[in-house]
Amino acid sequence: MTTLRIEHPISDFQLWKTAFDRFAEARANAGVRSFAIRQPVNDHLYLMLDLEFDTADRAEAFAQFLAQHVWSTPAASPGLAGPPQTRVLDLVASA
Repeated sequence: MTTLRIEHPISDFQLWKTAFDRFAEARANAGVRSFAIRQPVNDHLYLMLDLEFDTADRAEAFAQFLAQHVWSTPAASPGLAGPPQTRVLDLVASA
């Protein structure tokens, strides 16, 4: 399992979440198996999103899709309040 972790500031969670939900089909077509949205307990204007994939290649391809087709256009990414940071992570242990 490979995780695409995305972190960025937001201006409004509901606005961001509505835009996120519009890309459900794109996530499914890209091979996203599941996701988790997290926020720091002391900062509700920042979020961390973990998207789970079968392979690193699929995670990296989806990160490129987001950069080119979503984050590059304010209309496609309302609620985004700063540049996203991404990392592709491999699971090495869990309990």
